[in-house]
Amino acid sequence: MTIASRGIHHVTAISGDAQATVDFYGGVLGLRLVKRTVNFDDPGTHHLYFGDETGTPGTIVTFFPWGDGARGRGGVGQINVISLAIPQSSLGFWLERLIARGIAYDGPAKRFGEQVVSIRDQDGIALELVACAATGAGWSGGGVPAEHAIRGVHGVTLWVDALAPTAAFLTGVLGFREVGSEGSIHRFETGPGGSGAIADVRTADGFWRGAMGVGTVHHVAWRTANDDTELAARAALAAAGAHITPVRDRVYFHSIYFHEPGGTLFEIATDPPGFTLDEPVAALGSALKLPPWLEASRAMIEPTLPPVRAP
Repeated sequence: MTIASRGIHHVTAISGDAQATVDFYGGVLGLRLVKRTVNFDDPGTHHLYFGDETGTPGTIVTFFPWGDGARGRGGVGQINVISLAIPQSSLGFWLERLIARGIAYDGPAKRFGEQVVSIRDQDGIALELVACAATGAGWSGGGVPAEHAIRGVHGVTLWVDALAPTAAFLTGVLGFREVGSEGSIHRFETGPGGSGAIADVRTADGFWRGAMGVGTVHHVAWRTANDDTELAARAALAAAGAHITPVRDRVYFHSIYFHEPGGTLFEIATDPPGFTLDEPVAALGSALKLPPWLEASRAMIEPTLPPVRAP
């Protein structure tokens, strides 16, 4: 049995200063801060979610801001690039915006038939703006006109020592399809394919192993329709010999976690219930939200978190 995914649900990374994270992803990239909560496994740390107006699965990039935490090291066994989709006609707008804000960039360069601009965020995480035929509505509330706004996560790039084990797992267990290659990068797609459903796998034999810390990507989550399909996915992963967690309640979705053979941490997350569960659309991200089991400790948790202002 292979697992049918709808594409990327979200990508989670480790940043440094919380406000600097909001200023870059909200102020520069124009994404909406759709949820301000805590890392449920480490309540002394913020968990900040950015996306479109409602936090639609596939548009979400999230961060654990570690403040003065140790720097990480990018390498094999990790996601090393987050690609974000922009409309094909918006490349010039984004180049002007980057120049106006003094943000260095490389490109545009053509990859898999698409124009790609490479930048780094405030902590050095590698990002790409990919001009593509992405669907979905752009959010205009972040200072970027809706017609030019980021449409969501285009894909992620994993670095591995060897292609074969990861490729076999993606295609044989997770239901991906290999659709092409350019140099050391092999492209895999899931679900409907195209923007939002891409895992690029780069072979980097002999490169050092990555180490988690500030400036690195923690994991990618793949979409599943509901709790039933998630349980079916968990059973399929277990049958394939994967070491997988029990289902974990993340309030806004339910999750399971496992590592693919190359070492990258994957998650499968349900589309519902969504981010409007505890806030109306107009108020998303405006207040610190805690899960029910931590609400009684709000008076202890909230003062330990650095203040965050929406841009």
